[in-house]
Order: sequence, then C-alpha cells, then structure tokens
Amino acid sequence: MTTETMTDRQVPAVAEPSSRPPGARRRRLLKLAGWGFVALGAVGAVLPLLPTTIFLIAAVACFMRADPVLARRLLDHPRYGPPLLAWRDRGAVSRKGKIAAITAMAAGLGLSWGLGAPALVLAATGAILVPVAIWLAARPER
Repeated sequence: MTTETMTDRQVPAVAEPSSRPPGARRRRLLKLAGWGFVALGAVGAVLPLLPTTIFLIAAVACFMRADPVLARRLLDHPRYGPPLLAWRDRGAVSRKGKIAAITAMAAGLGLSWGLGAPALVLAATGAILVPVAIWLAARPER
C-alpha cells in the first residue's frame, strides 16, 4: 500500500472558464442574443427614449464570444463604432450620451410619478436610477 501526498498527485490543468471557447449551442445562443440586442438598438435609433448604444455594447459582448466577425462589423461601423470602441477600450461615455441617458432616466421616473405609480415603486426606481446616474456621470468622457 502506498500513501500519496498532495505533491505526489498530478492534477490536470483546467482552463479558466473565460478562456474556454463556448460550445456550439452556447455560440448559437450568444449569436441569437447579439442579434436581439442589434434589433433593440435599431429600434432605439428611431425611438427617442430607447437607447441605442447600450444595446449595441451588449451585442458586441455577445458577438465577441460567438462570432468575432460580426463584432468587428459593429466596431467598424462609421456611426456606432467610435462610442463602442470608447466603451470597450476605456469605459468612456460621451458627454452627450451621459446627458441623454440621465435625462431619459429622470424622464422615466417623472413619468412614473405623473402616472401615479405607487410610492414604493417610485422609491425602488429612484434607488436604482440615482446610483446608476452617479456612476454614469463619473465615467470618463474621452
């Protein structure tokens, strides 16, 4: 009978979860989610209160794992590519984007109040929106 110690055992190397390529099923789901985010971003391009860039950021995140060619197409887009690259590279949001997002958050809260939402709903919404607005305002601009 032999006794093994921890140093005697060989432990197989395990790849970190983030370094393993996703399986075929997961790639399909990520690609589908990416296209869903692109669709929401397209709707946001024509509807004033629905954001565009945040959905495209989510689409790029999905496509980076599922289909890097599609991610590159979004990043190379003449209009939407620069803000996507600024977010990816520096976590930056333009001043115009910050103002639009914070204004939309305030408008949504104001609309909820104006439509008579219960106080608990208003408090919960404000408790989420205020820290998000502060975080957003603190993001770099360039």
